[in-house]
Amino acid sequence: MNFNNLNFIRGLCLMAIALLFGVVSLNYKVGEFGRAGPGLFPLLVSCLVFLIGLITVVRSRFVKPVPVNYNMKNIALVLLGLCGFAVLSEYLNMIAGIVFLVFCSSFAGTSYSVVRNLKISAGLIAIAFMFRNLLGLQLPLF
Repeated sequence: MNFNNLNFIRGLCLMAIALLFGVVSLNYKVGEFGRAGPGLFPLLVSCLVFLIGLITVVRSRFVKPVPVNYNMKNIALVLLGLCGFAVLSEYLNMIAGIVFLVFCSSFAGTSYSVVRNLKISAGLIAIAFMFRNLLGLQLPLF
């Protein structure tokens, strides 16, 4: 096992996330394909994500290893974006939180574009409105 191979670690993370959600989905009634229960869809998605993770781990043995590079500044920027999103969504509104998340997290990338960030923000805000209006979720958009 080479824990300095990004592809290997990526596959292990996918498998761990899939196992976590797959095990939790078993707490719900799974049912069968003809009469699906609430646990069937998350279980199927978890199985597919686990399979993708397994393929990634196996593939990592045959391709050139990609060294793992931890950039603490980028990790801190993404965490700041997530925390800012949570605080702004709670105390101001979710639209401000989404815009902050996108603009703050994009500093961790290799290039910064205000136009691209505005487009991403607009797309995420549109998705939030769809969740609220089509699915009836109670999102604090205003």
